[in-house]
Amino acid sequence: MRVKELADWLGAPFEGDGERDITGVAALESAGERHLSFAGSRKTLEQAEASAAGCLLVPLDYPKPTHRTVIRVANVRGAIAKAISRFHPDLPVPPGVHSTASLGEDVVLGEGVSIGPHASLGDGARIGSWVRIGAGCAVGRRAAIGDRSVLHPRVTLYDGVQIGRHVILHSGCVIGADGFGFVLEGGRYHKFPQVGRVEIADGVEIGANSCVDRAALGVTSIGEGCKLDNLVHVAHNCRIGKHVVVAAQTGFSGGVVVEDYAVIGGQVGIGDKARIESGAVLGSGCGVLTSKIVRAGQVVWGTPARPLKEHLEQLANLARLPELRREVAQLRRQIEELQRSVSQ
Repeated sequence: MRVKELADWLGAPFEGDGERDITGVAALESAGERHLSFAGSRKTLEQAEASAAGCLLVPLDYPKPTHRTVIRVANVRGAIAKAISRFHPDLPVPPGVHSTASLGEDVVLGEGVSIGPHASLGDGARIGSWVRIGAGCAVGRRAAIGDRSVLHPRVTLYDGVQIGRHVILHSGCVIGADGFGFVLEGGRYHKFPQVGRVEIADGVEIGANSCVDRAALGVTSIGEGCKLDNLVHVAHNCRIGKHVVVAAQTGFSGGVVVEDYAVIGGQVGIGDKARIESGAVLGSGCGVLTSKIVRAGQVVWGTPARPLKEHLEQLANLARLPELRREVAQLRRQIEELQRSVSQ
């Protein structure tokens, strides 16, 4: 693809050699003369200028070059994502049901469905059009999957799980397992029945080996456009809003509510019935206590989670502790000397 064709496809202006042929995308340090690369900020200016890349995607305020071919875009990260998808399109998967797959009674398959080896679909499962179900997946009874969703190999959907359209579930996801509910009686724990369901809205992507538990009663829900990383656990009766981003190894306890556009870092722990309001940001490794409310737009860090400014002040105070100990020791010696001089 020529530079001017790529620029036209991205809807962006170019400068330099519009006839240059681009065959792929590469990082700045490894790009060659037929590669597209990108410089997302002024910090990468020097590296970008030294790169051998044939064309650069750059922000609108990137300095005007003297010798480089560039395409100026408002959102470099978004544009490079589109370009990568153009040069590396998904390989087509032929529709059909593999001979080793197992389909229960009254299963409904939409147009163009692909079902891989050793997959199993329970009675009454409803599969939308152009859905891909990978090898070894297990889809429970009365589960439903919307159009053009993808289940990578070895995904498990329990009975009654509802999956929207354009959803991606990576290998090892378990959706709809029982929530962690037990009642202590007579010195023993007895299982609290988990008879609710899971609903995952359109455009959600969930990473490998993540778990979303069914509700004890009612619904555990993941809102439209959410992106969950690998090894994320969403417990029973959680309600995650729209376009929430969650990094790896984060755990939500039961009944947590996360409102739209919240951003949650990796290894975050959130206690029972906490509420994360719209647009809040939880820094990596922080802990939100049970029933705590993180206010809209607030940035919090640490355990227990506190506003970022307060957290940084406390870290600074901790860093000063050795110095304070020395000062206290010195003051103690001075006081002792004064006491001795007074007693004499």
